[in-house]
Amino acid sequence: MSLTLEEKIQMAVSWLQQQVRESGTKGIVVGISGGIDSAVVANLIKRAFPDNSLGVLIPIKSNIKDLEDGRAVAEKAGIKYIEVDLGEFQSSLLNTVTQQLKLAGLFQENNLRITDANLRARLRMSTLYTVANNLGYLVAGTDNAAEVYTGYFTKYGDGGVDILPLATLKKYEVYEWAKVLGVPQQVIDRPPTAGLWEGQTDEAEMGTSYALIDAYLEGKDIPQKDKEIIDRLHKISAHKRVMPPYPEFK
Repeated sequence: MSLTLEEKIQMAVSWLQQQVRESGTKGIVVGISGGIDSAVVANLIKRAFPDNSLGVLIPIKSNIKDLEDGRAVAEKAGIKYIEVDLGEFQSSLLNTVTQQLKLAGLFQENNLRITDANLRARLRMSTLYTVANNLGYLVAGTDNAAEVYTGYFTKYGDGGVDILPLATLKKYEVYEWAKVLGVPQQVIDRPPTAGLWEGQTDEAEMGTSYALIDAYLEGKDIPQKDKEIIDRLHKISAHKRVMPPYPEFK
């Protein structure tokens, strides 16, 4: 007999409570981006820890719509939240590093956008851990099964977390959970984006769709072109899913 969505959600809530008990912490914090995945996690941790859960909105040169949707998620879920704007700090750090690279004759202009994007993700991670350390909380990640498999996350950025409650959920399942959990409709309807630069969307950056990745993970036939893209993404991101390599001296 298959489980209902509510039963699966309750299992996830119980799992979150177990993770906190076993870690000796007090609750859970999550970064709320305004997207579907973080919205679902925010609702789950609120259910698990009504008084010891926190959402953190971390705009960095972000679209105002992201901030508005993030606030809507937090308010609808009833979860406490704070906002930490790192826009000026991120720009200052990026400019300082860029200037030093230019002075040394090393700067690579064609890598500036990805450098900027990954710095945003890593500063958000550092912010979440600063909050978590102060409160004695775990940091919850928001990656789903498609993102874990393809490595669609920044190493030591949004990949730098303590727990991944959505890691076994396909993207379509995240949407199903979102509807049951009462995520605002404008968040459900928006194109998935990591908010790394203006106009960025997940599917355009990956070169394939979540629907096709989900189908691939379920063993279904998909176009060869998309299979090759997914296989390549999985292969080149293998290092993100393991501990860093190290030599052994025996």
